[in-house]
Amino acid sequence: MRMVDLIEKKRNGGSHTKEEIDFIINGYTDDSIPDYQISAWAMAVFFQDMTHEERAFLTEAMVNSGDVIDLSAIDGVKVDKHSTGGVGDTTTLVLAPLVASIGVPVAKMSGRGLGHTGGTIDKLEAIPGFSVEISNDQFIDLVNKNKAAVIGQTQNLTPADKKLYGLRDVTATVNSIPLIASSIMSKKIASGADGIVLDVKTGAGAFMKELSDSKELAEAMVKIGNNLGRKTSAVISDMSQPLGFMVGNALEVKEAIDTLKGQGPDDLTDLCLTLGSHMAVLAKKADTLDGAREMLQEAIASGKALEQFKVFIESQNGDPSVVDNPDKLPQAEFKVDVLSEEDGYVAGIVADQIGTAAMLLGAGRATKTSEIDLAVGIELRKKIGDPVKKGEPLVTVYSNSEDIEASKQKVLSSYKISSTELESPPLVYDVIT
Repeated sequence: MRMVDLIEKKRNGGSHTKEEIDFIINGYTDDSIPDYQISAWAMAVFFQDMTHEERAFLTEAMVNSGDVIDLSAIDGVKVDKHSTGGVGDTTTLVLAPLVASIGVPVAKMSGRGLGHTGGTIDKLEAIPGFSVEISNDQFIDLVNKNKAAVIGQTQNLTPADKKLYGLRDVTATVNSIPLIASSIMSKKIASGADGIVLDVKTGAGAFMKELSDSKELAEAMVKIGNNLGRKTSAVISDMSQPLGFMVGNALEVKEAIDTLKGQGPDDLTDLCLTLGSHMAVLAKKADTLDGAREMLQEAIASGKALEQFKVFIESQNGDPSVVDNPDKLPQAEFKVDVLSEEDGYVAGIVADQIGTAAMLLGAGRATKTSEIDLAVGIELRKKIGDPVKKGEPLVTVYSNSEDIEASKQKVLSSYKISSTELESPPLVYDVIT
């Protein structure tokens, strides 16, 4: 088998066999196939697409290129949730204790963030003492005992995907549905879950800006998951504005606590109940989505979900008292309101720019070596559809520096004010099963 023949086959619109895709991925992983040939092949895939069968073959080959996590020692149906990313996306911090509180085992492997704010691990490490540095045996024991645990990603998880992603980034082949879908699903499947719920974002703050593209990606990932024996569903949710009110690590932990108390933002609460309901049905804890939602709402109302969060924090060496006293989380030295320069209604918020404004404060990483300031971030005071008067706060900036001018300008340019009242966009656009 020769790589040049496989490049030509895909360039001409042909479909690969499983053996051919295994040859490509194995050869790239062990360096017997060079970057320039994989670049040519990725560009051919970009233009010629892949069949659903090819996408499953590609995902499986990337899964098998490295470690595959064995969660069989954990009792019950293990269900994972994956978000395609956004601004103020605090869902994992809420969902892990919430669904665990109704008996769904959550064995979560997460990473650190690069961009707007930290990843799930960075956010959790805003809790004093919290650690993801636990062994695999401890990880499995904690999920069996407490139904929830979070561990850092192993370095050898899907190494072929890491190599291929880095190459796609510099060859203008990132925006390819089969390559995106197989990249995401390979990591989820290698992480060992029995079922996968995908939160596919759409809008200005999402990777996929257009609803049609988000739907195409969701359908591709659901078909890959189901073809590889994982029960998979996807929720397409709005990211035309940040989710919830908080953007920043400690700020998002506090918002997660509020949500578990039943006092969180409506959009964050609703999305967590929607995603959690799908997780509960896949885990066979409920027969219907409505029944699952009622169970989750009761867990919040009774305080069971909040208590589960305390247990989860304490089991990984964190200080559970932050749940009752969020002031123990890292606190920024300065709080400054950014004021509206006109009257009207909020017609739009460019979520990406709000994320960048938070990153400029230190809430995220501009590069892999950047240090995160866990205390800083942005609190949205106005969202789409809200009335606003000149001089009213649009956001509150939490900073450890008095110089917030760059962030302030990003905020002001991200808010679109109209004289006409507009409705807030829908939270969920579609569900793919």
